[in-house]
Amino acid sequence: MLFEPLEPNERFRARREAARRRQRRRRSIAVALLLATLLGMAAGATVISGDERPVRAAAKPPARPAPKPKPKPAAPKPRALPDEVRGVHVTMALASLDGKLAEYLDLTREGLNAIELDIKDENGEVGFVASAVPLAKQIGAARPYYKPRQVAKSTHARGVYLIGRVVVFEDPLLAAGRPELAIQTSGGAVWHNDAGLGWSNPYDRRVWDYNVSIAEVAARAGFDEIQFDYVRFPTDGDTTSIVYPGKTATPPAWVIAEFVHYAARRLKPLGVRVSTDVFGLAATRDLGIGQLPKRISKYVDAVYPMVYPSHYGPGEYGLDDPNAAPGETVQYSLSHFRRELRSSKAELIPWLQDFSYGRTYGLADVQAQIAATRQLGARGYLLWNAAGVYTPGALAPATG
Repeated sequence: MLFEPLEPNERFRARREAARRRQRRRRSIAVALLLATLLGMAAGATVISGDERPVRAAAKPPARPAPKPKPKPAAPKPRALPDEVRGVHVTMALASLDGKLAEYLDLTREGLNAIELDIKDENGEVGFVASAVPLAKQIGAARPYYKPRQVAKSTHARGVYLIGRVVVFEDPLLAAGRPELAIQTSGGAVWHNDAGLGWSNPYDRRVWDYNVSIAEVAARAGFDEIQFDYVRFPTDGDTTSIVYPGKTATPPAWVIAEFVHYAARRLKPLGVRVSTDVFGLAATRDLGIGQLPKRISKYVDAVYPMVYPSHYGPGEYGLDDPNAAPGETVQYSLSHFRRELRSSKAELIPWLQDFSYGRTYGLADVQAQIAATRQLGARGYLLWNAAGVYTPGALAPATG
């Protein structure tokens, strides 16, 4: 043997020392492994931290600010209303005659500053042909009396305010061409008034659309104001036999007011004023035809009462013969309209009589009506003569 055998105690100490060395080696390896793991995790965290922003940027790009909505173009403003309207009525037939419209425009030398021209009249005729309203052509209503853009251009060139008249519910052409849109009899036939004229149905929204669509063409062509006439229910004929297809429980006064509101909503964004004609007695009492000025005036820019003295019966306003007292008759009637419109922004502009009916009318009679109009603070007046012949000197501006 090269070495002497160890003592038992020596052998025990040797084994214990060897075990300790092995334990130290295991601990060193474990610590080394732990440090390596920790270093690896730290390195991985650095990589993740460094790459985190671009990865997120690629996955979810920063939200771009929403594009600002383009501002809506401002609605066109209506042409300025004259301080005092002084105008006349012109039929579409007269406007179609060579040089006739120029004759009316020459009345500016006497004081005229407004013309009211028929767009659609009592016969249901439309003064022009427009592709935008095919129904008018289908029923034979569209007639080439004038070109609305040319009329507007020539009228404005003379500094004249242009009003377009649209007769609404009295419409024999629409009633004949589209009977389902007409007022009917109990037997299903088209109802006619005493003059043999058919009427369209105020309860039918298709009738509303037809009339307003015609008015829109004129508005886009340059007319300054759309004035609705015959905005009412019938007054003559056998009204007891009338049947309104699709009639609702809505009272006539609300039907008319709703139509006017509907028309105003469609037309005013086009830069035109909207107005209505009403009977001269409409502010004195309810005539049962749907014309309540107080209600209508909420939706229009002007109310035009037809205060023709010849149309008032004996004893009205305490006058034995209103036709013989034109100034007093107009004054009484307009005072009632002032009362009804006092809470409204609608202008009061009456139609005055410049025609002979019941007796001969002259300049003094027209001037008496104008004086009453000015005394009541109306915004002016329009003269009516179905023949289009007006009294010289009647349009003179106020003096003093």
